[in-house]
Amino acid sequence: MTDDIRNIVLGVVAAGISASLGWLARTYLWRRRLRRKQAFFGLPGNSECLLVVNREAGGDGAVHRYDVSALLELAALIKDCGAHAEIVQHDTARQGFGERTEFCLGGPYSNRRMAAHLNSLLPGVKVDTSTESGPDRGSFQIGSERYRAEGGVTEYVLLARLTVGEGARPVFLFCGQRAITNQAATRYLFRHHEKLARKHGGNSFCLLLKVVNSLAYGPDVVELVADVTRAAHEPVPAAA
Repeated sequence: MTDDIRNIVLGVVAAGISASLGWLARTYLWRRRLRRKQAFFGLPGNSECLLVVNREAGGDGAVHRYDVSALLELAALIKDCGAHAEIVQHDTARQGFGERTEFCLGGPYSNRRMAAHLNSLLPGVKVDTSTESGPDRGSFQIGSERYRAEGGVTEYVLLARLTVGEGARPVFLFCGQRAITNQAATRYLFRHHEKLARKHGGNSFCLLLKVVNSLAYGPDVVELVADVTRAAHEPVPAAA
């Protein structure tokens, strides 16, 4: 074997080893990111979860198109984790929480299960569900602060990850003042779940998000107003 042939063979072997090591490193990093994602969402491979949907106001059981879009985005996320979803209407999801991860979509005026979750898990959050027109209609009261919606200009949505004990699967809440804000919250979660996982780990959190100028930008421009976890967990005083 001449020196030239030997150098060619050694080069091919070295390239093969480098490619193999690169593939192993990428596979390791991908699996580690997947495990972290599965842990944050409580979705190990082949697990089951619930997608609880609300109804469109006046739609006789219909689901708003923005909520449908949000469900599709959540379904893609669930599939990425290797899990399976069951879609149920809000008024038929008569079961507890903690056994399966749950994604609950919609405000308490259109989603009974959301109303139950807010009452049980976030007693510091009150939502005005009155049907009469007025500045407080649909507003959020969190602690002593009130957040009013200005349709199409400034609207709010709560994004929460809640757990009820060690080993329990989380409940994710997307509680918006309008359907488009629910979709905005799902997109925010999809984009920032790694950052949220690093900050909160497996703990509960509740974030207040603001959707800016949805008439022009749809559900894409979202700002974090505050982490309201502490205030949301403390019952609102009766005088408030």
